[in-house]
Amino acid sequence: MTSGPSSDPILEINDLKTYFFTRDGVVKAVDGVDLTVGKGEILGLVGESGCGKSVTAMSVLRLIQNPGEIVGGSIRFHGEDLRDLSEKEMRGIRGDRISMIFQQPVGSLNPVFTAGSQIAEVYEIHEGIKKKAGNARAIEMLEKVGIPDAERRAKAYPHELSGGMAQRVMIAMALAAGPELLIADEPTTALDVTIQAQIIDLMQEIRNDLGTSIILITHDLGIVAEIADRVAVMYAGEIVEEADTKTLFADPKHPYTEGLIGSIPIAGSRREWLDVIPGRVPNLIDLPTACRFAPRCRAREEADLAICMEQRPELTVVDDEHTVRCFLYQEEGG
Repeated sequence: MTSGPSSDPILEINDLKTYFFTRDGVVKAVDGVDLTVGKGEILGLVGESGCGKSVTAMSVLRLIQNPGEIVGGSIRFHGEDLRDLSEKEMRGIRGDRISMIFQQPVGSLNPVFTAGSQIAEVYEIHEGIKKKAGNARAIEMLEKVGIPDAERRAKAYPHELSGGMAQRVMIAMALAAGPELLIADEPTTALDVTIQAQIIDLMQEIRNDLGTSIILITHDLGIVAEIADRVAVMYAGEIVEEADTKTLFADPKHPYTEGLIGSIPIAGSRREWLDVIPGRVPNLIDLPTACRFAPRCRAREEADLAICMEQRPELTVVDDEHTVRCFLYQEEGG
């Protein structure tokens, strides 16, 4: 049983750039992202909608479609760059060694096949077993993800399932082949609080019992605070801060991270209002050449830093395994 993350990296993303070439211009959805995921680690990838979180995940699985293209960087899984593999080789990795739980579970399931048959297909493809054996394994997997009366539910079609049930079916499909890495893209969106808690517990069990590494993509910092070992904060296509979860919430460095945490409602808090980040997220077609958060940054104005509007900051190590992309700390570090 794995109780926590290992220092051994299972996934290493370096300077990843994924652009979309549209009639209006080049959308730099992911623009120089660096990420590392350890064995048995839960990494939270957070940020506002449209910041590039999901595109990062789709890039890992090489699922970017026209007009999108991975234009730079490397995606190393156990040291092997996935960008160098053929499409046939990638099909052997997807759903087997790396699985993904997509947003909108009902819409991600095939409406004309039963839940059980869609899980069974994973076993048939990746393990080469017969349909009958695959169906039996599918029922076992539905039981593992906490679906009651699994045999009956296996015969249900997606439209006959609640949002929570459909999400569990998606998780069952993702786990069927025993992946080493699970990418969960907004796994609790649109679910009620009770079902959210059940999904969070299930993901923790997956990590603890199977040693599965997880990338949890979400805009919900409350969920990240509860289960992630480490957090990477994304803004306008790049990582602006990364640290272990306890450190990030106790001592956020980047003004954007501070704004995100300040916007979380806390039960019993005496705060009269929640923090609001002024301004708007920049257009990914027309990004600032300097700091992308500078036009919205109160800290820059308070410190009277002109450089923020002139140059793009690099990620800087401010403490043990705590990095931030901000001139406030680059100046402090010399």
